[in-house]
Amino acid sequence: MSTSRRLPVTPLCSLLPGAPAGTDPGGRSVTRKVPALPDLLASLGWDAHLDNCFATYRPDCLPARVVRVDRGGAQVLAADGPHRLTWGAAVLAAAASDTPCTGDWVALRHWPDGRTTAEALLRRRTAVTRLAAGRASVRQVLAANVDTVAVVEPLVPEPDLGRLERLLVLGWESGALPVVVLTKVDLAPDAELVAADVARAAPGVEVHLVSAVRDGGAASLSAHAAAGRTLALLGPSGAGKSTLVNALAGTDVMAISRLRADGKGRHTTTHRELVLLPAGGVVVDTPGLRSVGLAGEAGGVAAAFPDVEELAAQCRFRDCRHESEPGCAVLAAVESGDLDARRLDAWHKLLREAQYMQRRSDARLRAEERARWRRVTMDNRRHQRVRP
Repeated sequence: MSTSRRLPVTPLCSLLPGAPAGTDPGGRSVTRKVPALPDLLASLGWDAHLDNCFATYRPDCLPARVVRVDRGGAQVLAADGPHRLTWGAAVLAAAASDTPCTGDWVALRHWPDGRTTAEALLRRRTAVTRLAAGRASVRQVLAANVDTVAVVEPLVPEPDLGRLERLLVLGWESGALPVVVLTKVDLAPDAELVAADVARAAPGVEVHLVSAVRDGGAASLSAHAAAGRTLALLGPSGAGKSTLVNALAGTDVMAISRLRADGKGRHTTTHRELVLLPAGGVVVDTPGLRSVGLAGEAGGVAAAFPDVEELAAQCRFRDCRHESEPGCAVLAAVESGDLDARRLDAWHKLLREAQYMQRRSDARLRAEERARWRRVTMDNRRHQRVRP
């Protein structure tokens, strides 16, 4: 049975100037280089647009970015450093439909009794969202205000193209730029051939070959994690996301584990956490995703399958279902070998799922609206009965 390598997660305070030195992946002592406190907000992604939006809040509030959400509150970073806060009344009232998550910007307020609260949640520019596990069609935001979504797939074992396409749909739906990161290049003798297959399943998306254990193995991702930019990592357990975070940070900041004896990944990361990099960028590590439910946006499917969509526009009939209709350009491309039949099947499956979840979500919203008006009606009737 394989042994696991578990490392203590670097506390939030170690991201700030004056923190103790850490170690690099080879065990050598290194000195953490982090932005000075006055530049901390800019490194976290604060810009002029956010500054203008924040001007509408109370003058005694400060902007802060959520590093990690836990039960009852969150760890955040503000211009004066890290804070532990709880949710204010307005945030709690909106939490049923808009729960704060890692990457959010909040309006932080210090109270005379020593409490620190988040009084408001700033509007998100982007949001990586999936359908939460269970029967209820509830959306779960995995990360907010992300610039790039990296879909991480290991080369050993071979990448799961169906899972890759599903995660790319989430990436396109988020509003951020999706890229593909293939890890464990040092273990795959035919990495270039596999990368070519992956590129065909991800048209228009950058594909990066990465070996986090080699020097400079994550250098190709540096542009996506530059100062002021946020990179989020999505993928299954064992894909090497936490190892990739350590490579980008230049030291061990996340716990990692070896693969199990059957080759499957271990569920090591149990929470979503924002990590500030030495160059000033930000990376969000997420737990391995066991299930990825689409939130119901067909636009993400269209963006992830531009080759199929382009062929569909050439069909004889505008309402062609691409199953057995005459003059179907999509089926003709499959017969000629220009389009992989597996990819067409994946497109059909994901599109049906997205449309179904959209109908289900709309039905839930209509039911909630009817229930709300029933409550309003009952309250009015009770009020009329007790009037003198």
